[in-house]
Amino acid sequence: MLVYFHGGAFFLGSLETHDHVARALAKETGLRVVSVGYRLAPEAAFPAGLDDCYAVVRRVAEEGRSLGRDGTTLAVAGDSSGGTFAAAVAARAHDDGFDRITHQILYYPSLDLDFDVDRYASLRENAVGYGLETAGLKPFNAFYLDSGADPADPLVSPVKRRDLSGLPPALVATGQYDPMRDDGELYGRRLREAGARTTVSRYDGAGHGFVQHFSWLPEYTGSSRRHATSSTGRTGGGRP
Repeated sequence: MLVYFHGGAFFLGSLETHDHVARALAKETGLRVVSVGYRLAPEAAFPAGLDDCYAVVRRVAEEGRSLGRDGTTLAVAGDSSGGTFAAAVAARAHDDGFDRITHQILYYPSLDLDFDVDRYASLRENAVGYGLETAGLKPFNAFYLDSGADPADPLVSPVKRRDLSGLPPALVATGQYDPMRDDGELYGRRLREAGARTTVSRYDGAGHGFVQHFSWLPEYTGSSRRHATSSTGRTGGGRP
């Protein structure tokens, strides 16, 4: 089974807005997909949304057979802020000794919510002109940050986690023109260095949010639109 967390800067998005993404994942992977309607900021303060996502993963692991799970795969996946939650859930599970998650799939994740323009080259290179703009990142995430989510907390900014060893194999997909491209790719490199089997795939010509466009932009499905670096670490089995 695959547990999917939608994006939307922690205050937008729903089961409905990302239904076509969840259905596409089910079709392409052959897995049963559980899409999570977690609580949103600011009405639900941090860590309510993260708690919801983690609780669903634990329940799927415990009761998955009643949902058709055969026990071989339990992946977590998310786009944008949903990718933040997927990475945070994988880390939280590891810290709790819950080792049932087999893969983490992060689509253009927001993994460093400290939006210092000098921190990553992509924040400067892709600052304007590609939809999501660097100047909008902090105010767009303000509902979440002002609800108690501290950017220095690794559960808020997973790239700040010091030790990534023992985390599940990962696929990190980024967009060439996404301001948040580099923190996602940095996380992929750090996972690899920590021993996790990791594939980082950058989609050429794509900006933030491109997974939501797969349904009507077929050119993004071709291998010519991306380049990938596949790195096998010391631990982790299976291909994300």
